Order: sequence, then structure tokens, then C-alpha cells
Amino acid sequence: MIEFDLEVDASGLQCPLPLLRLKKAIMEVESGRVVKVIATDPAAHLDFGVYIDQAGHIPLRIFKEADKQVFFIQKK
Repeated sequence: MIEFDLEVDASGLQCPLPLLRLKKAIMEVESGRVVKVIATDPAAHLDFGVYIDQAGHIPLRIFKEADKQVFFIQKK
């Protein structure tokens, strides 16, 4: 399992709320720190992918687990 510094549970939230929660969490941690996000919105990976790419953060691991998606993102 990947170690992380902050966990965000965005379960049950629909677009754009999971993305907004991710952005807020990224602002709260220092560069190099890892944020874990749990989301049930099936489109979260699309929103997160665009944001991570544009902002230059590092997607360490993204996987599906039952009815949720789990993201580990390192702040640039």
C-alpha cells in the first residue's frame, strides 16, 4: 500500500465535488506529499486526469475497488 499524508473521502459526491475536494486537499499539503482520494463518481478519473495533467501533479496509483475508485496523487 502507498503511504499518504491526507485522505479525502468523496464517496457519494457527483461532479464537480470530488474534483473540488481534491483541489482543496492539494492546496493543504506541501510539495512532495501524497493525497489519497476515494470517489464513487464514475467520471472522477476523467476530471482528475485532466486536472493532474494540467497542474503537473504525479498520479502514483489509480485503481477501482468494487463500486469506488481510489487515487494516490503526489503534489508537484
